[in-house]
Amino acid sequence: MDRPEPWRQGIPLAERNIAAMWRNYRDEGWTRVIYTNTVSVLELHALTAALGGEVEAVGVLLTADDATAAARLAGREIGSGLAEAIERSATAAPRLEAGAADAVHRVATDGRSVAEIAAEVVGLSGWWCRPGTGLE
Repeated sequence: MDRPEPWRQGIPLAERNIAAMWRNYRDEGWTRVIYTNTVSVLELHALTAALGGEVEAVGVLLTADDATAAARLAGREIGSGLAEAIERSATAAPRLEAGAADAVHRVATDGRSVAEIAAEVVGLSGWWCRPGTGLE
C-alpha cells in the first residue's frame, strides 16, 4: 500500500493511498484513523497533510531491545529470512529513533502484552475508551 520497489523512489504512494482511503471513510462519518507502518513516524507531516483538513496526529514509535525484537521476529520469520529480518531491524531501530521528531511518543514494548501496549497507545491518543474493552 505504501512503498514501491526500492528502485522506484520518489513516488508518494503512501500519501496518495491514505488520502484516497481516508476520503472514503470520512465521507461515511469516520473521524479517526490509525495508520501503522514502520517508517510512518519519519513521515508524519506528509502523511497527515495527505489526510486533508484539520488533523491532530499522534506519532508513536514502538521500541524493543535487540533480544526482544529478535525473539519476536523468530516467531514470524522462517528459514534464512530470519537473519535478514534481524539485521534490518537492528539497522532500522537507531534510524527511527534518531529520525522521529521529539513529539513522537516512544512506547517500550519489552516484557509487555499486546493489551498493555495498546492501552498506552490509545491513552496517548486521547481517545475515549469504553469500559469492558480492556483499554480503560
